[in-house]
Amino acid sequence: MSRPGGRLAGSPGGGGLAGSLTAGQTAGRVAGQAAGRVAGPAAGPAADRGAASVVALGLVGAILGLTALVVPVLGAFVGSQRAANAADAAALAAADASSGAVPGVPCALASALAQRNGADLVSCELDGPAATVAVRTVVLGFTLAATARAGPPGWSG
Repeated sequence: MSRPGGRLAGSPGGGGLAGSLTAGQTAGRVAGQAAGRVAGPAAGPAADRGAASVVALGLVGAILGLTALVVPVLGAFVGSQRAANAADAAALAAADASSGAVPGVPCALASALAQRNGADLVSCELDGPAATVAVRTVVLGFTLAATARAGPPGWSG
């Protein structure tokens, strides 16, 4: 039986067996227990407290993991471009020296320019006014190589 105010009759303070719960709240708890849910402080929106923090922490971890994978790949790509630039500059220097446009020993100039661009000259081959060079550089533990040819177009030697 219910008294005015929605409290159950027959208990101290008008709360019945359910304490200060209304008849509707008591019925909800009984229905929740019958469905196998545990009623109490962990039920309801309070049980989800902190769930967003766990999701945010997972997202931050995933982003950091992806960054850790992508940065070395991008570093290797930049390193390969630097190796190609060093090879191009070294080949142009060797070709200019072998054609007489610039004074000096062609392969020595090629080596100097490769060093200035952060690479080591691996090979230098001259064929008249044309030069073919190969360079190598190390980026993040990866050895990257590049080759380049410079000289008159269509030079067959």
